[in-house]
Amino acid sequence: MDNRTTSHDRVPAQPHAQNGIFLIEAARDIRTTGAIAPSSAALARTLTEPVRAQAGRPLDILEAGAGTGAVTRTLISQLPQGSHLDVAEANPRFTSRLHHLATTHPHLAGHGRRARIHTERVEDLDADRRYDVIVSGLPFANFAPDQVETIMDRYLELLRPGGTLTYFAYLGTRQAHTLLPSRNQARRRRAVEEILTGYQRRYATGCWRVWANLPPAEVWQLKHPMSAVPGPRPTAAGTGW
Repeated sequence: MDNRTTSHDRVPAQPHAQNGIFLIEAARDIRTTGAIAPSSAALARTLTEPVRAQAGRPLDILEAGAGTGAVTRTLISQLPQGSHLDVAEANPRFTSRLHHLATTHPHLAGHGRRARIHTERVEDLDADRRYDVIVSGLPFANFAPDQVETIMDRYLELLRPGGTLTYFAYLGTRQAHTLLPSRNQARRRRAVEEILTGYQRRYATGCWRVWANLPPAEVWQLKHPMSAVPGPRPTAAGTGW
């Protein structure tokens, strides 16, 4: 597995309107928003690396948990000719902005049907295709362990054999466990981390740290095997291989 560190020091400023809307939604429900600011250009570029790596052929791409579209904008600008992008975002206030982005982005001029915005959770997405790349912006650290497992299994169902999933976690979450006011919350976060570790052990092909983000983040890249991997799926204890 490739473990690299990236800083991406040259990061364009985020649009003020995007930041404002994101802060409003974070104040409404930080649990599902999962952050205090949109993903930086550095984080967006790292998450979308599998698209650039396959730029010579049409791709089917899914983004889950797009927020105000910081990563979506990067994905659209990198779409290879003939590619298709599905975006699943459950927050309707975010999806209204995503619809606007998909209909006005110059890279999609005259080709708006190449991008579809779905106002629903990825677990409920009725996809009519399998994907070469899935980019996840969901805040796993805020979810229940069984929900994380459901989402990760859904990603694997939606990926084509050999397809790639990228997702991120904010750095420092392990240390934050000790600061949580509730033992139940700390226990829940540990269980989520153990579940994700199980998937990483089985499928991970790369891990990168992105310091130019608020807060800094760790990006994981997982690959769906070309053939079935024997043995039971990961458990909450991260064992059972």
